Amino acid sequence: MVAMVIFSIIFILLGLAFLVGGIWLLTLGGSFYYLVAGLVLVTVGGLLPVRRVAAQALYAVFLVATLLWGLWESGYDWWPLATRIGWFLLLAIPLLIPASKQRRGAAITFGGVWALCGLALLGSLLNSPHTIEGRLGEQVVNEQPDLGESPEADWLAWGRSNLGQRYSPLGQITPDNVGQLEEAWRYQTGDTKQPDDTGETTYEATPLKVGNTLYLCTPHNWLVALNADTGQERWVYKAGVGPNSQRQHQTCRGVSYLPPEGGVEGAPEVQNIGRPAEDQPSVSCDAHLYLPTADARLLALDPETGARCEGFAQQGELDLMHNMPYTQSGFYYSTSPPVVANGLVVVAGAVNDNYDINSPSGVIRAYDARTGELRWNWDPASPEQTDPIAEGEVYSTSSPNSWSVASADEALGLIYFPMGNRTPDQLGMYRTENEERFASSVVALELDTGQVAWVQQFVHHDLWDMDTPAQPSLLDLDTDQGRQPALVIPTKQGDVYVLNRETGKPILPVEEVPAPEGAIKGDYTASTQPVSSLNFNPDPLREADMWGATPLDQMACRIRFQSLQYEGRYTPPSEQGTIVYPGNFGVFNWGSIAVDPQRQVMFGMPLYMAFVSRLVPNEEGSEPSGPVNQGEQGLNSNAGAPYSVELKPLMSPLDIPCQQPPWGYVAGADLRTGEVIWKRRNGTVEDMSPIPVPLRLGVPGIGGPVITASGVVFLAATVDDYIRAYDLTTGEQLWRARLPAGGQATPMTYLNSKGEQMVVQVAGGHGSIGTTLGDYVVAWKLSDEAGQ
Repeated sequence: MVAMVIFSIIFILLGLAFLVGGIWLLTLGGSFYYLVAGLVLVTVGGLLPVRRVAAQALYAVFLVATLLWGLWESGYDWWPLATRIGWFLLLAIPLLIPASKQRRGAAITFGGVWALCGLALLGSLLNSPHTIEGRLGEQVVNEQPDLGESPEADWLAWGRSNLGQRYSPLGQITPDNVGQLEEAWRYQTGDTKQPDDTGETTYEATPLKVGNTLYLCTPHNWLVALNADTGQERWVYKAGVGPNSQRQHQTCRGVSYLPPEGGVEGAPEVQNIGRPAEDQPSVSCDAHLYLPTADARLLALDPETGARCEGFAQQGELDLMHNMPYTQSGFYYSTSPPVVANGLVVVAGAVNDNYDINSPSGVIRAYDARTGELRWNWDPASPEQTDPIAEGEVYSTSSPNSWSVASADEALGLIYFPMGNRTPDQLGMYRTENEERFASSVVALELDTGQVAWVQQFVHHDLWDMDTPAQPSLLDLDTDQGRQPALVIPTKQGDVYVLNRETGKPILPVEEVPAPEGAIKGDYTASTQPVSSLNFNPDPLREADMWGATPLDQMACRIRFQSLQYEGRYTPPSEQGTIVYPGNFGVFNWGSIAVDPQRQVMFGMPLYMAFVSRLVPNEEGSEPSGPVNQGEQGLNSNAGAPYSVELKPLMSPLDIPCQQPPWGYVAGADLRTGEVIWKRRNGTVEDMSPIPVPLRLGVPGIGGPVITASGVVFLAATVDDYIRAYDLTTGEQLWRARLPAGGQATPMTYLNSKGEQMVVQVAGGHGSIGTTLGDYVVAWKLSDEAGQ
């Protein structure tokens, strides 16, 4: 009897919580279910000690109704159903106990209803409503595609070549033998997150491989040279970058390489040196490595020794803050490697979002690759004035920047930049006509002059921080009009644009669709927005899509959903708070996609996370209360603007996404037709939950894929600490290996000196998404038995 009283109290307390929340939700125009659930639970709790048969009958009806309601809202899908009815099935266990021998029949009847509901729920595990099954075409369409400047055994640029394909012609590792990969070596850089670092300290580097040496950078801008066979350290150069809490990012995605004048084959063999490279005197360099730093410098180093190149700029150091209109420390830096092409090193940079309306320029600059002399500069606010800026003049204030990785086609003489927005990102009243034209776009510039060849915009009057985040991938594409030089670029909002890279005209159709209105006073929204026919755009969110680990936090998410402004994609920012979905984390981010130029297909990792953007009025003459400027997320001050901006993911009280899973996939598409052929959930919650259970929900991540000629794709990126291999044709996972830290970097592959194919992954984690931090570089190769 005492136990029944305790259970009665539990039912009543839960019922009261649902009653309060249900009334609140109903007043916001939401579902009535939770109010009804509260009434049922309170009633069952009251009946349980005295009229258990009545309690069983009422609860049985409630279970059936909840199951039917769940099916109506979400379909036959395990995770939405499990959180709707699973907890109520567990709560029903005390009711399975008969009140007496005479009432055993009622308990059996109730048990039958309970079992049927449970079996119906378990059956949904066999259903995969979010999976698209299919096979990408395996036919070789282009037998001799352009793979760029990298020799077969090497990896000379961030995307392997300036074409940004992330495709390797190597094929030793195949779908049949990839399961026999074994760890070959492991190296630790020693560069770890420091107490005074910014929150988003991340290890996102993809190494280069030249000759038999790997070159990679670290978050604090150390440049490390490793033996490609063994991982043995050859030299380390430390750029001496100090802490700065005003940086939004502390990361380095990679370095760039200029071959010697004799070409790649003339690269000298790197030798181990006996002392740290920062102690080396500057030397005369033939080949160059270019290291961008978090304190806005570009360093040129000798690949052989790690010493500064004395002929480049000032003893190998170029100050990127020259001619900037504002020079706040930490507001401008390069996180991505520059492009080396046509004898130039072309550098762009990141400008902090939403810190100050008066910020450094987003200018893109081309320097002589050997001397560091400025050849041209392209400022989106003054696009025609590309001659080198005169001494004493300054670039435009806060103009749109390009913080991601660019691509280049030296044959066409064009370089392609994914463009961001002007800060403040959520306030459009400061933008000029030129800034509007080039923001959130891809722009093609002439390599010789920096003049604009063409521009294609992906968001009009961007108020959502929908920067174009990804490196364009260049390949030749067979179409009904013949073979065309194509550029493929994914966006945060989920579109994948396929354009003619010579003219900028769409190869796959692009249409304009109506967009929500209702911007704040003094601003406006675009009436339409572009959509590509090849896209991974999610359906608009509904209240029914709100999710939680329990019905209570699911109810809380529904209340939050109904409390915020949301009219679908491109709902404008507001003081009330606006749901941004897809969020500014992006369906795609800087990891981009990988393309197979022979089969003319793509592999990508689409993600789905909703964010909340809120405009916070700035009191005249006062600063926002509470912590500000802690990174992209949180409250950023927008100094000089009428509003600060608060940006956060839409999370439940238990700090899990409010929208139901899956949150992350891998997907394959045919670039000639624009058809998504297959799509599969990707990753587990093993490293997200307190209990390390590898439930394959499909999780978020950040990083990029690499395709090999054999049809094997390598990708880490997810919030669980694994690198995985996939079958490009079907998306099936073929292999995985545990990483010592988060793998938020794009892997690469090469041949070692013995002719063995290696796969390398940097594993150092990501400060803002909470993956395990570290300083690891890990390599795999096929076991000796597999190689025989």
